[in-house]
Amino acid sequence: MRTWMAFAAILVVAPLVFGSNLSINLLGQMCIAIVACLSYNILLGQGGMLSFGHAVFSGLGAYMAIHALNMVGDGQLPIPVSLIPLVGALGGMFFAALLGYVTVRKSGTPFAMITLGIGELVFAMSLMFAGFFGGEAGISSDRVVGEPFLGITFGPPRQLYYLIAIYTFLSVLGMYLFTQTPLGRVLNAVRDNAERVEFIGYNAERVRYFAFIVSGFFAGVAGGLAALLFELITAEVVGAGRSGAYLLFTFLGGATVFFGPIIGGVLMVLMSALLSEWTSAWLLYLGLTFVFMVMYVPGGIASLIVMLVQVTRAGYMGRIGPPLLLTAAGGVVAFLGAAAMIEMVYHLQLATVMGDEVKFMGIMLHAKQAMSWVMAGVVFLMGMGWFEWARRRLTAVWHDVHAKIEAAANARLGGAA
Repeated sequence: MRTWMAFAAILVVAPLVFGSNLSINLLGQMCIAIVACLSYNILLGQGGMLSFGHAVFSGLGAYMAIHALNMVGDGQLPIPVSLIPLVGALGGMFFAALLGYVTVRKSGTPFAMITLGIGELVFAMSLMFAGFFGGEAGISSDRVVGEPFLGITFGPPRQLYYLIAIYTFLSVLGMYLFTQTPLGRVLNAVRDNAERVEFIGYNAERVRYFAFIVSGFFAGVAGGLAALLFELITAEVVGAGRSGAYLLFTFLGGATVFFGPIIGGVLMVLMSALLSEWTSAWLLYLGLTFVFMVMYVPGGIASLIVMLVQVTRAGYMGRIGPPLLLTAAGGVVAFLGAAAMIEMVYHLQLATVMGDEVKFMGIMLHAKQAMSWVMAGVVFLMGMGWFEWARRRLTAVWHDVHAKIEAAANARLGGAA
């Protein structure tokens, strides 16, 4: 209960701390990304279904929502603007039920390939059927329609943010409760061993299908909220890039822990909005971060947090802390060296008319001078050597500590028996 109260408090206080219109807009985007990533994690983390087309359901939900918003503005649909996200949710659920009937007949790699094909099919259709998708220009709308309720028009960014926050809180709570239901538990069993689930009398395909529909419903909520926030929906929302972003940031946040996609959703907005302002190579940095996480922290940020909490509670943080800090420091040094070389490469490719000077972290580099490249390369190699040496020490200490924690847990279980 305290966790949910803290989550609600953060949603309420955030726009009071970051009060500019730009900040409130970014907070709204974070909420939408959180709902979208959590809905994707019903498939990936809870059900073990790797989907390459999840944006289809959030995107089609967004199209349904923006068409409904235009109908409200024309007086054809007598519902308040505050219910528009539910239209998106029903749209996402409908298309998930329709397309999932075919998709979930397979699992593993065939499932992933089918979702990829469906995603490409829907994206192609978005450029062909301009009547529904609006062509390349998309569909625009105005959320300030209908009669205000208690003076609330959802025109001001703060009013809209709190509507998004309410839907975000309810959606996150709903998805958490879903994981605690019998269907959610059986879905975990299907993920771990579908054959055994079949042996005890459950239909694994039907379980995946119901989970697919639930995922589509919450993805549609995210799409409906996006329709209200941006007031413009284009074909990009059903594209492979958006589906890939959901996959990447859900994994980075931690697909094996419920709150992992929440971290991923926040990172999704921060990297796309802030990192893109800092450097033109932000997509390259994002890709390198993903590779690094796959290699060294495959459980994502959330799993690392959970493990550190367990170590702290067991009283072993004093042993883990120093090698962990050394490893992180080595990684930072290696990153600075690599980033300096990346920035010089991008400068040579995109901005040579402005000279060879590149300002990086307060240091002036010269992209056409060998000394700058040598310095950046030395820093990178030193950082990598430092990182690898510290990582091996950390791995040895980590295994020893977790062996002791496991032994203590087994001893407690033996004493209780």
